[in-house]
Amino acid sequence: MTTTLPLEPIETASRDELAALQLERLKWSLNHAYENSPVYRRKFDEAGVHPSELKTLADLARFPFTTKKDLRDSYPFGMFAVPQEQISRIHASSGTTGKPTVVGYTAKDIDTWANLVARSVRASGAQRGDKVHISYGYGLFTGGLGAHYGAERAGLTVIPFGGGQTEKQVQLIQDFRPDIIMVTPSYMLAIADEMERQGIDPASTSLRIGIFGAEPWTNDMRTAIEKRMGIKAVDIYGLSEVMGPGVASECAETQDGPTIWEDHFYPEIIDPETGEVLPDGEFGELVFTSLTKEALPIVRYRTRDLTRLLPGTARTMRRMEKITGRSDDMLIIRGVNVFPTQIEELLLKQPALAPHYQIVLTKEGPMDVMTLNCEPCPETAPDYGALDAAAKALAYDIKALIGVTAKINVLDVNGIERSVGKARRVVDKRPK
Repeated sequence: MTTTLPLEPIETASRDELAALQLERLKWSLNHAYENSPVYRRKFDEAGVHPSELKTLADLARFPFTTKKDLRDSYPFGMFAVPQEQISRIHASSGTTGKPTVVGYTAKDIDTWANLVARSVRASGAQRGDKVHISYGYGLFTGGLGAHYGAERAGLTVIPFGGGQTEKQVQLIQDFRPDIIMVTPSYMLAIADEMERQGIDPASTSLRIGIFGAEPWTNDMRTAIEKRMGIKAVDIYGLSEVMGPGVASECAETQDGPTIWEDHFYPEIIDPETGEVLPDGEFGELVFTSLTKEALPIVRYRTRDLTRLLPGTARTMRRMEKITGRSDDMLIIRGVNVFPTQIEELLLKQPALAPHYQIVLTKEGPMDVMTLNCEPCPETAPDYGALDAAAKALAYDIKALIGVTAKINVLDVNGIERSVGKARRVVDKRPK
């Protein structure tokens, strides 16, 4: 018999209790950063602030931001705040746009991380006896090992597959009958495609829950995945600079945006242009300060993720609206701001077209040109009339609702390259 895993007391503590804990931990974290990280000592001194000046949570706004550039400038270990012999593990970003950002963890950091991913897995509806198939990449990427340690900490049975070998993923899902899958939403679609290629109905598997993260995805994508797979799809949020997966997670009973684990991460929303702190409910850029990290304390880290802070529902802690875009994902096409998730939302309204897509940007003379490569649903592939109508309707919606003209290019089935990790949604071929 399966039973629901219990909550931790802090998940339902009062806001006053939580705020008192946050202030205590924030004072420690700022002091730890200032005393032990030369980078933070310099940043604080240049800003004319000292950790002793933090008397309330609102005082955090006086402290300087941390950006990805800070981590890259201190590559590889310049921002660590403990001696090398206390570092238990090192992770790093892919570094596709320059030097990778390198993050370190003490043994206590690893323990905290495992606890928070376990909390996230429980919030997603995991039960005692569940098996978890992990398709996040292992290695320097934080997804695979973060999910692995957390699922084990939650007491579940872990199937540590990693990314790739999609045919074998399907075989083991059929043979091992896992209850939960942890994977990027785009790769979940690739797995579903492979199931259908093998004549398997994706909704017929043993899977009950999908825990999806590592890339923005819309609520329309959630609906499409849930219908196709016959599962409950929940959003787990994290980034390596702050910890990895498990900074926040949706709760299965509400599915209304990730609950931020505020006892370990203090969130702010700022105006991306001015840096001004915005009140809860206002839309802006998400900023995080770690409250308990030892190896790499992070102070006011600008995530570039765009969202808003909302009151808690299933838990006392605040939620954030589902991330569907980043300030550095925003495309400017003929003067119009466009986010890939806006395109995804409109694509998913066309049942003749599959949810796989890629935006290709080129130039014709001085003018930007956007081509949207997509593909038909397998059952619609031979129906050229339906595909032509869907392409015209999609082009109309993009022009009417977003304000840009798009060339719609419907490829063959499986014409869009499948990703085993984060999907490459945009190919920008415009001259720099």
